[in-house]
Amino acid sequence: MSDMNPKGDGDSQQMAGAYSKSEILSQPECWADCLKQLREGSRIGEIEKRFRSFSEWLFIGCGSSYYLALAAAASWTAITGTPARAIPASELLLFPDLALVGRGDIAPVLISRSGRTSEVLRAAQFLNQKKISTIAISCAAGQKLEELATISILLPRADELSTVMTRSFTSMLLALQYLAASLGGKTEFIRALSALPEAGEKLLQTLPVRVRQFMGQHRFSDYVCLGQGPYYGLACESMLKLMEMSCSYAQCFHPMEFRHGPKSIVTRETLITFLLSETGYDAEREVLEEIKGLGGTTLVMANKVENRARAAADLVIELDCDLPEYARLAPYVFAGQLMGLYAGLQKGLDPDRPRNLSRVVILKEDEERPEHAAI
Repeated sequence: MSDMNPKGDGDSQQMAGAYSKSEILSQPECWADCLKQLREGSRIGEIEKRFRSFSEWLFIGCGSSYYLALAAAASWTAITGTPARAIPASELLLFPDLALVGRGDIAPVLISRSGRTSEVLRAAQFLNQKKISTIAISCAAGQKLEELATISILLPRADELSTVMTRSFTSMLLALQYLAASLGGKTEFIRALSALPEAGEKLLQTLPVRVRQFMGQHRFSDYVCLGQGPYYGLACESMLKLMEMSCSYAQCFHPMEFRHGPKSIVTRETLITFLLSETGYDAEREVLEEIKGLGGTTLVMANKVENRARAAADLVIELDCDLPEYARLAPYVFAGQLMGLYAGLQKGLDPDRPRNLSRVVILKEDEERPEHAAI
């Protein structure tokens, strides 16, 4: 199977999935640029001065941005020791009492690649009415979200031409981890983040070919992505990439929860992806071995994989670096991004432009022409 197929839109120069592939492979370089921007700019210091004393953080997004919020909230608590939660913007809008009841000095972080997502803008307006200061993170300058937020982090280098989020997801996650480390005074963690682009670049030298060959050898009917703790949001994002880019049926669970009913779906035609944590490695490996024993096809992504896990995996992906666990979260979505890309191409689809989706959700009430997407 070739990496790219010609598009059917009359553009003889642009191949199907070309933007997505380029943006996936550009992530390490993009991370380095974004981290340099944060290090040399003044925005992190401004946020520190204004928000350092807040006792709880609330990360808000939609679609990929919500899954990013899950990973960012877990990282935030681990890095700073301050409680953090993630909610979809719609939960704040429809059930505000559940989202904010009993909360005191809460610091909401509004996440939107485009800065135009309707629910996120409405959440910003709602919080403004409550006189709650907010932080926004986006990849587009001069948009409505920047105007509504108290202060914004903008990462234009991370924006994409394709519909789905890839490098914007990982770059905004690193930016929020950088902010957490700055507020927490964790200089060693910041240095670890600075070393991540090199580790990511090394992994991507061989990973695309390995995933393409693996996907080309199988015809999967459905997909399951499993991740625990900070990896759960990354597993959700991996699941979404498969759904968006290849129009495949995919689900996401915590590994230990997969035993409690969902494992009934396991067959050879189901690809179960395990994002193995370092903290919960032994317990998660036992689930991996159980699922392999049931006949499932398994893909394992971990920092380092020992013999037992290797024996239970049909494809092993190792990051193999010495960085702290929370500093190396971002590359764990590489496998899901590449699986979505190649599964889509395998079906003759264009992963750059999934059906029924556009780059931003703008509801009819906000503009005359509605758009539908997953960001």
